[in-house]
Amino acid sequence: MFRKIMIANRGEIALRIIRACREMGIRNVIAHSEADRDSLPVRLADEHICIGPGASGKSYLNIPNIISAALITNVDAIHPGYGFLAENTSFAEICADANITFIGPSASVMALMGDKVVARETMAEVGLQMLPGTPILRTLAEGIEAAREIGFPLMLKAVAGGGGRGIRLVKRADEFERVFTTAQNEVREAFRDDGLYLERYLEHARHIEVQVLVDNFGHGVHLGERNCSCQRRHQKVLEESPSPLLPHELRQEIGTKAIHAVEQIGYRNAGTLEFLVDEQNRYYFMEMNTRLQVEHPVTEMITSTDLVREQIRIAAGLPLQLEQDEIQFRGHAIECRITAEDSDNEFRPQTGVVEKYLPPGGPGVRVDSHLYAGYSVPPYYDSLLAKLIVWADTREAAIARMQRALDEFVIEGIVTTIPFHQRLLRHEGFIRGETHTRFLQEEAVALGI
Repeated sequence: MFRKIMIANRGEIALRIIRACREMGIRNVIAHSEADRDSLPVRLADEHICIGPGASGKSYLNIPNIISAALITNVDAIHPGYGFLAENTSFAEICADANITFIGPSASVMALMGDKVVARETMAEVGLQMLPGTPILRTLAEGIEAAREIGFPLMLKAVAGGGGRGIRLVKRADEFERVFTTAQNEVREAFRDDGLYLERYLEHARHIEVQVLVDNFGHGVHLGERNCSCQRRHQKVLEESPSPLLPHELRQEIGTKAIHAVEQIGYRNAGTLEFLVDEQNRYYFMEMNTRLQVEHPVTEMITSTDLVREQIRIAAGLPLQLEQDEIQFRGHAIECRITAEDSDNEFRPQTGVVEKYLPPGGPGVRVDSHLYAGYSVPPYYDSLLAKLIVWADTREAAIARMQRALDEFVIEGIVTTIPFHQRLLRHEGFIRGETHTRFLQEEAVALGI
């Protein structure tokens, strides 16, 4: 087992990894920016080392500084969390060259799944169904010709990257040129790769993802699925497991095919396969995230599995202690992402000082957060402040528990999305489990957004 692990991340996920290390008896060191010098993860880590100024490009994305910090602190491994360098193949390769274990999949498999077009082709070869799509497109002329073949409406997506950037719904031919050009400029700046591809658009599709774990001996399991259909601008705001209205037989089929696919491509560690499910319950592979997901706690709650612990064990070369037929799926879990955004003002990002912080409690309530009273929310990073997760025996009980927990949650001094989630959890469509990827847009008036 590792002696010391560096956490190359910040916020609630850094704190989550620190806690897993503590419980496993592993020393930890956090690499942090100047802006995060007074953060809770820095205060609680066994060691900490500054890797640059507040801007992420000079700190959390600065590979030379992070590797230098890892060598200075003499760590055995680096956990990248999610975001930043978690899916950066160059970083994984450099870690290997420096004899530091990257807690995640190999750089080669990460690169395979990181190119969305190649990932589609690879997963089709191992038996997963795809929506009609295109190869990589780099010119407007190529895009126009491909769009004519697929037909409208269609989705325009970036070959590289994530976080919702570069994704556009194109409803009509007369808007294609404008949307294509805008998306290409966006992804060129964000990912230094202007490659795009087209995919047929599904109306009222559900976004379903399957959590997998595979050890270095090729033994893998899936830990069920999560429904991530509540999205705004292609960014998830609420997740739950199991997915409402998904037949049990279909749930088993998607999980079985997902684990078969990742075993076939030689995947190792934790990963998530994302699917779209149409109104006839036909499902189509979209992409694979080769890292821990923000929403991993809902899976942990229904399976009693510590995913971060399993990631570390796999990276250390230990075999999975889980067998598929031994995994028990119990109850229902829901996660609300509480962000520093003003939902009454087009979700405009907020900064400021947290004057009062009182998280909810009680049976079946979990809060993953790096907040404390007096904490100053910096302007440089993602707006996620906390993840509120609840578990109960049934979905109905979980919704009631989440409503209660949201009503208890106090964050003063900065505007958050707690009021938005309170409205969403009381919306009749959500209560009936009728969410889809356009749900928030179509119900914007009812939700007050």
